Amino acid sequence: MCLILFAFDCVPEYPLILLANRDEFYARPTAPAGFWEDFPNIYGGRDLVGGGTWLGFTKKGRFAAITNYRDPGIPEGTKSRGNLVADFLKSDQHAEEYLAKVQNNSQQYSGFNLLVGEINDRREVFYYSNRRKGITKISPGIYGLSNHLLETPPWPKVRKGKETIGELLKNPDVSDDSLLALLSDESLAADDELLATGLPFEKEKALSAIFIRTPDYGTRSSSVLRCDRELRFSLKEVSFV
Repeated sequence: MCLILFAFDCVPEYPLILLANRDEFYARPTAPAGFWEDFPNIYGGRDLVGGGTWLGFTKKGRFAAITNYRDPGIPEGTKSRGNLVADFLKSDQHAEEYLAKVQNNSQQYSGFNLLVGEINDRREVFYYSNRRKGITKISPGIYGLSNHLLETPPWPKVRKGKETIGELLKNPDVSDDSLLALLSDESLAADDELLATGLPFEKEKALSAIFIRTPDYGTRSSSVLRCDRELRFSLKEVSFV
């Protein structure tokens, strides 16, 4: 997944609203969002290669989501990053304790940004990346995360997405369709806004859009995850390839 925008504890009707685009090679087999047969407490899509997921929640008020950290000069890890999401959803460990365990073994994975939370009696969300030290407890607010560290630096797509979701959430009755429309934006960043992440210019440009479309890689699904005042989760997903 390459873009996550979320509002935590700043919309009275919804303690959590999270929008996400999953970007992946079109050829990688994937199952759409639903309850898992082998773990019926978990709801989310599924990577049919590694067995994990990019975004999911449980009936007990746990959720997790992940993005890759773009760093083409670093060797790939030996384990699938999607299992970091799945393993949290399968476990009963508190979010911060889980990330502390992940931190101790994080170099087995390619670069990642991981969000885990419990929107129940604990009402806590934490962030960890294996490309910097320390676990961050998320304070109430609106956040954006792509393929660099949370909030730093402000990538054009992250900045644009945060501004748009901030405006949309001023309407307490904003629809999932309106939020999904935000995720469908294919406009590219201006040349002088592009960041140098080690990719050729043409690829850097193509990946600067909120919704990515290239011949072999792009946005595979868009999702809106909500948790309401009764602490009930819902996930609307639209798949494209």
